Amino acid sequence: MTVDNAIIMAAGTSSRFAPLSYEHHKAMTVVRGEVLIERQIRQLKEAGISDIYIVTGYKEEEFLYLKDKYNVSLIHNPDYISRNNNSSIWAARDVIRNSYICSSDNYFLINPFESEVECSYYSAVYTDKETNEWCIESSEDGLIKKVNIGGKNAWYMLGHTFWDSSFTERFLDILKKEYNLPNTADKLWESVYIDHISELPMKIRKYPEDSIYEFDTLDDLRIFDNSFIEHSGSAILSVIASDLKVSESDIAGIKAVKDSTTEAVGFEFDCNGKRYRYRYNDKKAVEIS
Repeated sequence: MTVDNAIIMAAGTSSRFAPLSYEHHKAMTVVRGEVLIERQIRQLKEAGISDIYIVTGYKEEEFLYLKDKYNVSLIHNPDYISRNNNSSIWAARDVIRNSYICSSDNYFLINPFESEVECSYYSAVYTDKETNEWCIESSEDGLIKKVNIGGKNAWYMLGHTFWDSSFTERFLDILKKEYNLPNTADKLWESVYIDHISELPMKIRKYPEDSIYEFDTLDDLRIFDNSFIEHSGSAILSVIASDLKVSESDIAGIKAVKDSTTEAVGFEFDCNGKRYRYRYNDKKAVEIS
């Protein structure tokens, strides 16, 4: 079937990517010389997919230039703070048909997109190590039967997914019925899918190791792009390094700190054997252990 369009989800705050995501949207990170979301837009267009929608929320003003540069459309998600990514699907419900559903922070080493797709699928990569990712059990013909959180010697969900019109219709019908239920707000759209997996046929699409990347933290990104080890581009880390009289490479193990509303208020980090906490309002790193 012909792909109608692509929806790139870019509404979330990506707090784990602290402090870079506090200063700029994660999708705007320049990785190996390319802005993450621009690379993905170019790959979609190279595959013949010109109708592209970006669902925005957090720091949405940073995406405005993309309308003129790439002729994409922006969809505002008003619930990006109070809900998980199911709200981005809901915000884009009127344009999802035979559609790629993508995350703005994925980096595809090789372009995975096609203008013709056989059926609904979720991309996956293999690991022989213990993982906390969402691991897939599938039938011989590739139909996803079950998804387990955590596993070993498994194919796990990573990257883009494709919804055919039949999957889209069924999923949106389910989401409409469950959207206002109290326990739905915190769910990923994938959790809604897993809850109804028998009603929503989707196959696994297997990709080679090291072909799809997702950088949850700055430490993850540093492994892929060594330029971030010494110079992250973060004004906050630059000031911290100066105050502590260290280089940015000495700052690692960054973990976001959230308040009672789950909003990130700062982060903790390791530096030369000590643990520090930095709060965005205080603008100062304090030793905690």
